[in-house]
Amino acid sequence: MTAFVKRAVFDTSTLVGAVLRPDSVPRKALQIALAQMQLFASASTLSELERVMGRSLFDRYLEPALRHEFVDLYRRHVRLFEVRPDDELRLAIPCRDSRDNKFLALVLACSADLLVSSDDDLLSMDPYHGIPILKPADFLSAYQ
Repeated sequence: MTAFVKRAVFDTSTLVGAVLRPDSVPRKALQIALAQMQLFASASTLSELERVMGRSLFDRYLEPALRHEFVDLYRRHVRLFEVRPDDELRLAIPCRDSRDNKFLALVLACSADLLVSSDDDLLSMDPYHGIPILKPADFLSAYQ
């Protein structure tokens, strides 16, 4: 009998916090999730992560090559799930920040058990169709 593996999605804001602050709660949450769960991403969420990590404003925190390395590492550890752009448009309850709809569409498409987010727009939607949206600290409390 195999154990049930939870399916999780991490939003970009949490991943940025995880990579830029090594001792942070988002980093610890990501480490636990990588060890205990299956993480999911879509082409759209990965594209946003790559774009955000390429911003020069983060140069003072971590050199671009290391940020790019993180994106590559994350890409290798997540399961890519296809979410079509029109899936975002058909959400019954869209996010007040339409740029975050890609995460809501992903959690529905991959049947995620939870979404970890540092974004107030997403957190305000907890739970989304019965799927918890947790702050990294709440995730740690539940899964550490």
